[in-house]
Amino acid sequence: MIAIPIPWSRSKWSTMSFTSTLYLCPVLDLLLVSVPTEWQTEVRLGLQEALVNAAKHGNKLDPSKTIIVRFTVTTKEYSWVIVDQGNGFIEKNSCRAKCDRFDELLPNDESENGRGLSILHHVFDYVHWNRDGTQLTLSKEFADIKEKEPAIY
Repeated sequence: MIAIPIPWSRSKWSTMSFTSTLYLCPVLDLLLVSVPTEWQTEVRLGLQEALVNAAKHGNKLDPSKTIIVRFTVTTKEYSWVIVDQGNGFIEKNSCRAKCDRFDELLPNDESENGRGLSILHHVFDYVHWNRDGTQLTLSKEFADIKEKEPAIY
């Protein structure tokens, strides 16, 4: 079950919550409503990674636990705050502001997991966990969209 207040407002934070699950298509669809088309694929990948981590690693796929997502659009950026009800973790290797060296966060080629952190830092301009490791803040700045557009001469 997904709970979300309607109508969506671009001027302030909106909140949605859902039980721990890996079936995230409807959640991602709602979170991407106002994201520009040219960002949708990569932002979907990043948000999916963050939500899977919250459900799987945070809440241990316990259906009695909830994931809460707060999201907003400002004149400068898109932001998402993802909160799980897990025990948290101690933050390691996280860039607190802009992270340009995400490639150093990749695990070795034989590793079966551990690429999520690299994906988050590649997709988002700001990646930050709270001290307890139960809340993740992600932001994508508008300036990036202009940098990716081809120049018109």
